[in-house]
Amino acid sequence: QVQFVESGGGLVQPGGSLRLSCAASGFTLRNYASGWFRQAPGKEREAILCINGNGGATYYADSVKGRFTISRNNARNTVYLQMNSLKPEDTAVYYCARERNFYCSGHGDYWGQGTQVTVSS
Repeated sequence: QVQFVESGGGLVQPGGSLRLSCAASGFTLRNYASGWFRQAPGKEREAILCINGNGGATYYADSVKGRFTISRNNARNTVYLQMNSLKPEDTAVYYCARERNFYCSGHGDYWGQGTQVTVSS
């Protein structure tokens, strides 16, 4: 059974940092691409970052370039999202997802439960 457990969200001041974790079970992460998505209030869910099965990263959202990075620990079967220089417009529910193939495509087939990130002073 494919499952994800997300953690690391919370309230942070503008300019601060957070690291989100997404622990997978039921499959091996490195055999698939893994993506991070977010959905802000009143907006559609958007793809922001992805890591291929071979470890290469793909940025879907220009707004996070230079601030967010994605990584994976194969031994822990966990993917991470490091978020620096956070802005109020980064406030959203963040989801991790297994993408459908080895390479990033922006389409998830299994999803985490989501974790709230709020950037506010």
